[in-house]
Amino acid sequence: MTALFSNSGADDDARRRTIYEGGIFVYSATPASVELIGFARALIEEAFQGLDPETAQFELPVEDYVALLADLKPRFIHHPECARLLPLVLAEAGCALDRTYFDVPRLRTSTSDEYLTSGISYAYHAHRDCWYSAPFNQVNWWMPIYPVSADNVMAFHTQYFARPVANGSERYDYADWTAVGRPTAAAHVHSDTREQPRPEEVIELEPQLRVVPEPGGFLMFSGAHLHSTVPNTSGRTRFSIDFRTVNIDDVRARLGAPNVDARCAGTTLRDFRRAADLTPMPSELAEEYEAEALARVR
Repeated sequence: MTALFSNSGADDDARRRTIYEGGIFVYSATPASVELIGFARALIEEAFQGLDPETAQFELPVEDYVALLADLKPRFIHHPECARLLPLVLAEAGCALDRTYFDVPRLRTSTSDEYLTSGISYAYHAHRDCWYSAPFNQVNWWMPIYPVSADNVMAFHTQYFARPVANGSERYDYADWTAVGRPTAAAHVHSDTREQPRPEEVIELEPQLRVVPEPGGFLMFSGAHLHSTVPNTSGRTRFSIDFRTVNIDDVRARLGAPNVDARCAGTTLRDFRRAADLTPMPSELAEEYEAEALARVR
C-alpha cells in the first residue's frame, strides 16, 4: 500500500526511507519554491510575447510552438538563477546541502487536447525513471508553475511499485540517449520515434492516484514508482518543473527502492551536483553504478 503524506514533519533521513518504500510526500509552497516558479513564469511569459501561455496553443501553429519551446526550455534549465534557487528549495525542505545532490531542473509542458504530445512536449506513457538509468535512491520532485487540475497532472500506478512489469529497458543505454535521443527532441513534432522504455504488457491504469498541489507546492516520490502523464483535457497547457535528488550516503550504501524489473545500461549519476557548492558527483561512484548496470544487462 502506498501512503500519501501531506506537509509531513519527518526529517529527510526518515522521509527518504519512506519514499524508498513507496511513500509519496506533498508539501505546500515555500518562499523559495514561490520564487522559483515566479522566475519560471517570467521567462515563460517573456517567450510567449503577450499571449496567455496556458492557452497560446490555440493561437499558434504547432511548428511555431515547438520552436518557442526549443528556445525557452534550455534557457530555463541552464539559467544561473535555477542553480541559486534550487538549493534554497532543498534547504527549506530539510535536505542537508552537503549530502544532497541534484540534477538540472526541467521545464515541462503538457498541452491540452493532443495538440503536442511528442518530442519537446512528450506525454509520458506509464514508466519508471529507473528504466531510464536512474539510480534506485533517486527522489523525484515535481511542482506546478500555474494552477493545475486532476485532468492535467500526473498519475501514479501504485499497485506496481513492487510488482514487475515487462518492459523495454534492456534496450536503453543512457549514454546513447544523451548523445542522440535527447538532442533531437525538437525534431519530433507529430510523432516520436526515439527508443524509450515502455511497458510491454497490458497495464492496469486504474486505480490510479492523482495529486493536485498548489502552484509552487511540490511532490516528492521514488523514481521507481510507475507513473504517467494524464491525458490533458483541461483546455489549458500545464507548465511544471521537475528535478531529482540523491543523498550521497545512500548512493554509497546502495540504499534505495527495490529493483523489480529494470535492466537498462548506464547511470544518470554524472548529472548530479552537490547542492552546497555544485561539485559534481564523484566519478568513481558513477563508474561503480555503470558496472553494476552492465552486469544486470548481461
